[in-house]
Amino acid sequence: MDEELRSLTERLRQESGASPAFERLVATDDLDALAAVLTEPGQPLWARELAAFRLGLAQDRRAFESLVLLLNHRDPPRCASAAYALARLGDPRTARAAAALATNELRVAYALHPVRLLVELRAPEAVPALITTLQRRLRPHDPYRRVALACVDGLGTLGDARARPVLNEALAHPVLAEAAVRALGRIPKQR
Repeated sequence: MDEELRSLTERLRQESGASPAFERLVATDDLDALAAVLTEPGQPLWARELAAFRLGLAQDRRAFESLVLLLNHRDPPRCASAAYALARLGDPRTARAAAALATNELRVAYALHPVRLLVELRAPEAVPALITTLQRRLRPHDPYRRVALACVDGLGTLGDARARPVLNEALAHPVLAEAAVRALGRIPKQR
């Protein structure tokens, strides 16, 4: 069993009270039954999350909308599992959705996992979204340093020269300076 699936299963088993419905969802190989959980009214959040996660791992695009909603959830473990499943789903809409979530200033407190997902996807939307998000985090007294640090690290991982100016700005921020130096070192020098 995949380690992420194992972790999600343990967390949701507790949340569901190890109900018979939970055990059925864990055991089924019927993708239509899992997809039905996403559209049936009255399904608990744990059931929707489990169904969406399993569909995502199976590359069933019916999970897309539910996984995007979970990617922007206030509960970090839900965001992390959604990001993991979205990275494996293979839906071409994923990067655009993650970029929209990462750059949404009204939801910046929940941008950490969309930022990390963009880096993992290495999609064309990744660098512009990370630059935009990081620029906004460079304001004085910004409380979202973890998001800023994820952007700095991600830009270094992506190694795109377009990130050089914002990473140079990040050098002036003590919390980000060391990571910015590392990130700049990963961007190939222009000749």
